[in-house]
Amino acid sequence: MTESPRSQFLSLHLIETLAAVLPVRDENSQPKTLVFGGVERHMITSQARRRAERVHARNRANAGRGALKGRSMGVRTREWAILAGRELESAHGWDRERALNTARAVMEATGLKFGDPKKKTVANLTKVLVFAPSDAAARIAGHIAGQAVEVEEWRDSYLEAQARAEAAKKARRGARKKAGSQPEAEEAPEGAPTAEPAATAPLPPLPKATRDAILLALAPRDAVDIALYGRFLAELPDSPNVDGAVQTGHAFTVHESEQIEDFYAAADDAKLDRKRNALSFLDAADDAGAGMTGYQSLISGTFYRHAVLDRTQLRTNLRVAGMDEAAAEKAASEAEKEFVNAFVEAFPEAKKNSTASTGSLPALVLAFEGERPYNYASAFQRPVVEGPVPAGGEGPAGPAAVRRLLRHHTFVSRRREDLRTARILTYDPEIDVLLGELGLPESLTVVERAEDLTP
Repeated sequence: MTESPRSQFLSLHLIETLAAVLPVRDENSQPKTLVFGGVERHMITSQARRRAERVHARNRANAGRGALKGRSMGVRTREWAILAGRELESAHGWDRERALNTARAVMEATGLKFGDPKKKTVANLTKVLVFAPSDAAARIAGHIAGQAVEVEEWRDSYLEAQARAEAAKKARRGARKKAGSQPEAEEAPEGAPTAEPAATAPLPPLPKATRDAILLALAPRDAVDIALYGRFLAELPDSPNVDGAVQTGHAFTVHESEQIEDFYAAADDAKLDRKRNALSFLDAADDAGAGMTGYQSLISGTFYRHAVLDRTQLRTNLRVAGMDEAAAEKAASEAEKEFVNAFVEAFPEAKKNSTASTGSLPALVLAFEGERPYNYASAFQRPVVEGPVPAGGEGPAGPAAVRRLLRHHTFVSRRREDLRTARILTYDPEIDVLLGELGLPESLTVVERAEDLTP
């Protein structure tokens, strides 16, 4: 029996319950929120989710695990010049200053803007994050080392021209300041030369072969996570941008938000040791009290989250990156499996040590195919009301959210012929019992592993 062709979009929906966590916060260290259905909900932003999933997949691939093991992955950083300089040091024997100055100069001349050279903390950082294949620094360093004579000759003239331009800029500022401080009555004689310095010569252009090598190193190439999540790099028009194949919604609580301000007291070990060994009440009193106190905001709740994979866009991105049709198909299938795994397994790592938030597992995952994306946020526009059912409540929020989500999907799927191959996964034994009680339609298949959520 031949398998029917797969639809363009894979929609993923998930219900998870979290207790006393803070996965993402705003500029005031408060939980992020949104208003939906007339009430405030806690929110975990799509940016936090996407980074957690992308890094989870990259780490597994780099460790030789998962469907993408051995595949090229990307790194998003402002430190490409520093990384290329380190490669020149370690792999090609250059001294640190020579390596860093050269790497920064060639990348700047390619079109990337760097921080203020007078500030050591940002002088060698690009002003924007650059998402590029993880071997970009090694490629840049390899080209520089292979063309050392030509590149260093250009670098010296480039840095000299930069220094002249900066000196001329300072002179112009000084001349304007001096002219502005002269009394109005003291006008320069007609025809007298002005104090404005002459315009400086333009910076020498980077050799074409070197510029092409830098652009190629920073191009998306075969980095699978760039094909999945996309990138936008306006500073280098010659380096292609990538429309992401993954759409991610903000996660939000299915019920009205509640948060607590947790007061904490941190102990000073040395103080407590002195108090424990004190020989008098007065000595002990001197060491009373906590070492530090404060508050932290924590949230609890049942969240709905949603993401979509555009299979067509993913394959297009891989083909544009240089893969032939067969290679792109294989890489796309592997990327889909790893994306689903990351959607289920990954979690933002904020406060992971103090809240153990990354150990959570979803109560339910629903995956299905369609000819367009399907977002089921409207199933929770009316907030879940926790409490005894006879008293007007819906019971615990987790099971109530599962019931709503499956009822919503069943209702929609009867009206949309393109929905098919729906699969559900649970890690909660109570939800597993509930699924048996609900009498699921034949169109829903229960699976036991995340990798079985995709056909």
